[in-house]
Order: sequence, then C-alpha cells, then structure tokens
Amino acid sequence: MMFFVIALIVIAGGYFLFRKGKPSVVNTESDLLSYKNLLNQEVDFYKKLDINSKSRFETLVFEFLNDVRIEGVGTDVTDKDRTLIASSAIIPVFGFPEWKYKNLTNVILYPDTFDKDFQFEGGSRNIMGMVGTGYMNGQMLLSRGALTKGFSSSAGKENAAIHEFIHLLDKSDGATDGVPENLFAHEYAVPWLKMMHQEMRRIEDGKSDINPYALTNEAEFLAVASEYFFEKPEKFERMHPELFKMLNRIFNI
Repeated sequence: MMFFVIALIVIAGGYFLFRKGKPSVVNTESDLLSYKNLLNQEVDFYKKLDINSKSRFETLVFEFLNDVRIEGVGTDVTDKDRTLIASSAIIPVFGFPEWKYKNLTNVILYPDTFDKDFQFEGGSRNIMGMVGTGYMNGQMLLSRGALTKGFSSSAGKENAAIHEFIHLLDKSDGATDGVPENLFAHEYAVPWLKMMHQEMRRIEDGKSDINPYALTNEAEFLAVASEYFFEKPEKFERMHPELFKMLNRIFNI
C-alpha cells in the first residue's frame, strides 16, 4: 500500500514539474482571427459548413477554450494544438448547441505516445489518448502526434482525439458502455446494442472494414465507429448505411 502511495506522489510530482502552458483563454480580436484561420487550414468538418454553421462552430470552439484548461507535459501548447483539441470536442456535439463537457476540466497534451504510467520517453509507449479515472477524473490525456495525424490528409478513418471525446460523452451518463443515453432517446438503446453486436460479429468474420479494435467492448465500438463516421462520412454511409442512420440519430446531425 505504501509503495502505491509513493508511486502516486512521484507521478503527480512529475506531472506538475513537466507541465507547460497557460489557460486557454480566447478574448481578443487577434485571438479570434488566429483561431478562425487555423480552423480554415486544419479542420475539414468546419470547412464544409455553411457561413452560419461556421460562425456557430467558432463560438463553440471559443467557449470550450475558455472553459477547459489545456496544458502540456514536456512540451509547449500551441494555438494549433488548442484549435485541434477544441474542434475534436465540438465535432461530436455540434448537433447539441447547449452541450457542455461537465466531466472535463483539463486536457493534458503529451509530445508523443505515452505508457500506462504516463511516461512519454523510453519503454513501450502505445497510448495515444485516454480519459482519466480515479484521481485523474475530469482530465483527458492526448498525444500531440495522434492529435495532429487525426486532422491530416493521411488520417483515414481514425481520429484519436475525437475517439477520446466520444468516450467522454459516453461516460457522461455515468457508464462508459457504448450507449450514450444523454444523446439519444432510451428506446434506441436496445436497437443500437443489437446493431453493434451484429457488426462486431462481422468484424470477427473479416466482413467489415471497421477497425478490429472495436471488438474490445461496446464502448470502444462506439468510439471507433464514430471516428469513421466523422472522418469519412460518405464512405461510412456507403459501407454501413444502417449504422450511419443510427449514428446520425445519436449525434443529432
């Protein structure tokens, strides 16, 4: 027990030693212009919106940046980082204009992938993002490499940051179970579970192009399928029309 307590102190001490950054406040005309330019350069979802929807997206991004602290561990946080993190948060809830991430206070950005002990140097590091639990509750950890790749032309069907924000939405009803009951009516829960399990069997049989990581559990299925839905909507609709309709309903698009 004493070893566990000491380990927690060491980890926490390392976090406060290496974290870098400032509160993500957006409050000047220069800030607004900078973030709007970055949205136009980096975020395809935003670029496809009409003028009024772009304005609403910008407002939601600015509100997120004023509500949630974004900090770097072993790295400085740039405006591009903040733009991509905020966009990852807003894309899944764009159909819910009043949504606030009440279960999130901090996003912690690592320069690269990290391990289960939150180390980003040496060893076996394969974690691209995670939603904190226990003493890390209310915090999200992200790898800058994964964050940037998710918005690049080489991203394919994957976006690690959106993946983690989907987990946060799923968790908002008290259970990270693949059924985000705060987003859609209760009567859709059973049909959605049935649809998930059918597709999971297709993945097992090699008959689906959804990433096999979705087989981990229902929560990961929701996050993986949602990445695909937001990153490649036309292809997702063509390959998975019924799932596409259900995710449209879930995300109110």
